Amino acid sequence: MTAAPRVSIGLPVYNGERYLGEALDSLLAQTFEDFELIISDNASTDRTGEIGRSYATRDKRVRYVRNDRNIGFAKNFQRAVELASGQYFKLHAADDLVAPEFLARCVEVLDREQHVVLVYPRARLINEFGAVIADYEDGLHLQSPQPSVRFRQLFERLRLCNAIHGVIRGSALRRTRLLGTFIGADVPFQGELILYGTFWEVPEFLFFRRFHPGASSAMLDQYLQGQGIDRIQAFFDPTSKSKVFMRMWRHLWEYWRSVARVPLDITEKLRLGYFLIRVAIWNRDKLWRELSAATRQLVR
Repeated sequence: MTAAPRVSIGLPVYNGERYLGEALDSLLAQTFEDFELIISDNASTDRTGEIGRSYATRDKRVRYVRNDRNIGFAKNFQRAVELASGQYFKLHAADDLVAPEFLARCVEVLDREQHVVLVYPRARLINEFGAVIADYEDGLHLQSPQPSVRFRQLFERLRLCNAIHGVIRGSALRRTRLLGTFIGADVPFQGELILYGTFWEVPEFLFFRRFHPGASSAMLDQYLQGQGIDRIQAFFDPTSKSKVFMRMWRHLWEYWRSVARVPLDITEKLRLGYFLIRVAIWNRDKLWRELSAATRQLVR
């Protein structure tokens, strides 16, 4: 019987032919070799399937699976987690790159520090041609023993969701609700994960996040500017028919759900609840504007 790999890499992809080969090459060049690589193809209509199958033929660590239809990024991520058998899990986007030492440095920390649930390295932002745009400071080395303190720090510091592409302890990952099928679901997901343990930053630039017109980050920017809501909703959930989405209200609701379900003592739950009430008060004007805009849309 073959032993399970230490790390499972889940690569959900839809029509990712342009950068997929480069992403796979960077993963297969890892100095830490005890991993499986699951390419979960969301019924792509380009050459994604051809590329995925060719890599699976060449390297036994690669597994290519194809969904019968496009189930959206969130459910495709969930599918990759279901297929994973490793002790640790890494999410990888089909357009990003990693340095050869990425897995080795992250696994080293997870093996040594049992309280850590997520390890991520520092990130460099690259453009569509692979040129470095900027170095990015995530600032999410969150080591407080108090979940309420870690949660508050994450809430205050989280901007670009780079850390989610680090390596996650599988036992903690499977206790969460994973990604929801709503816009910006990766933010509440990290808010739930931080309640189970600490985040650790490797102080080396080992992750290269690509920004290009087709990236999910570009779609989210358009949404925040009041454009392209249909496109970003379809990215997370193609079956969604709603034209109304209250992002701030939904995120607050998901934070409350996480606080309610995670097994914490009552003191910590009260601290978290008090913080979320303060967040709602601080953002009351934005929440009201969002509610008013949604009401106008429904009336129309």
